[in-house]
Amino acid sequence: MSLGNDLKILYHLVLRPVRGKTHSERMESFYAGQAEGYDDFRKRLLQGREDVYREVVDRSAGGVWVDMGGGTGSNLEFAGDGIRRFEKVYVVDLAESLLGIVKKRSEKNGWSNVEAVVGDATQWLPPEGAADVVTFSYSLTMIPDWFAAIDNALRMLKPGGLIGVIDFYVARKHPADSLAKHRWGTRSFWPVWFANDNVFPSPDHLPYLQKHFETLRLKESRAKVPYLPLVRTPYYQFVGRKS
Repeated sequence: MSLGNDLKILYHLVLRPVRGKTHSERMESFYAGQAEGYDDFRKRLLQGREDVYREVVDRSAGGVWVDMGGGTGSNLEFAGDGIRRFEKVYVVDLAESLLGIVKKRSEKNGWSNVEAVVGDATQWLPPEGAADVVTFSYSLTMIPDWFAAIDNALRMLKPGGLIGVIDFYVARKHPADSLAKHRWGTRSFWPVWFANDNVFPSPDHLPYLQKHFETLRLKESRAKVPYLPLVRTPYYQFVGRKS
């Protein structure tokens, strides 16, 4: 971690224009210049990932795991030795610059079962035809048609298969009694803040996930924002099972 690296990442997050006619081109435009320093900065912002990834791995007997929007593959390290129980682990992303880091990380950790794949989370299916685990780590908010991404995960999961999701969000104005409530300022500020980076926190993630999966874990929290010590952004952790 260094100030120079952080400044570079902040430039790409806040100032550098994101260009491209397609979602794939915009993703690569956003990440190409920050791929090498991506993990160091985001491990301080993207909190709660370890809990979700360890839980889905602990609950799973192995098989096929698909990490959608998996970026550099750093999330897989939260699984520890449990990753070796899986016959195949696919890290699927549209940003080829990030997937290049997956290959380096796999070689370093001796993950012969991990494969980096350029693919669209709303359409891509594993060659095996089905998956035992699907995860999304701070990626649903960057997928324009996130409904289709969850539908695709539901389609590929075997009965009893697990889904793990962690992401930024805002609550609905009138959420269900079991869910957290956010004030107007929270519901209004964060979508505007994140939109510059093509990140779109939604009030509908959790209701949609709970509608389609049995809830095994649900936690709503707030994360510190680097260099903004008094600012906390809402995020959730969800682990569910396909019936």
